[in-house]
Amino acid sequence: MAAHSDILDRREPFGKWWLASAGVHGALFAAVATFGLLKMGGTERWGEPKSLGGGAVGITPVNRIPIQARDGRVNPVANDTESTVPSEAAERDRKRNLPDPDAIALKNSKAKPEKLQTARRQTYDPKEARPNQVYSQAGQAATSPMFSQAQGGGGVGSGSVSPFGNRFGYYEQLLRDKVARNWKSEDLNAQIKTTAVVEFEILRNGTVRNVRLVRTSGDFALDQSAQRAIVQSNPFPPLPAGFERDSAIIEFSFRLQK
Repeated sequence: MAAHSDILDRREPFGKWWLASAGVHGALFAAVATFGLLKMGGTERWGEPKSLGGGAVGITPVNRIPIQARDGRVNPVANDTESTVPSEAAERDRKRNLPDPDAIALKNSKAKPEKLQTARRQTYDPKEARPNQVYSQAGQAATSPMFSQAQGGGGVGSGSVSPFGNRFGYYEQLLRDKVARNWKSEDLNAQIKTTAVVEFEILRNGTVRNVRLVRTSGDFALDQSAQRAIVQSNPFPPLPAGFERDSAIIEFSFRLQK
């Protein structure tokens, strides 16, 4: 028993183990530091070396030119006027080279045969003028479906209750984008600070029904404009295939922005 007690009371030397552990950790630290220096030395840096750096620049793709849009007959020519009435000179120029339908064809041996012209794609084909068409001497302002309201005129957001939860974020973004394009917020008073909330139902095939105002903004024009934006966006894309119900109740909020 005494011999066994002496063996347990004997203290083992661990100095060599401490030195071994310190050596392993030191070698690991040296390897990491060497790898970092080699990596940094091989990196090629672009840009101005004395620049302080700048923030990220957001780029938003658009499908229309964000300038003032006008309603009326399509006219790609930009005249210095605000009138939407076409000019009579443009109608005369369009009909100048047309053959006279009442002309009598005469035989002439010296007449040169007319060359057959191949059909060309017309980029602008104005509609036939009405008999009671009113003309303007100043010309017509540029009117094109490529023009839309300036960005920032109004904001469309989802309501507090969303049937999609954390799913189908892409589909909800499609709905907001389409409603925002059809909302004519440039015709409203920009001083209005209140929000209008509109509720509507989307069926499986994207058809809209039961459009109603659930919270008024206090401005009749804004309330009607918000509901009209939903109606003009009908139909929407079909509901996602993974959505378990046959219809979805959506709330959109409409708020003017400067």
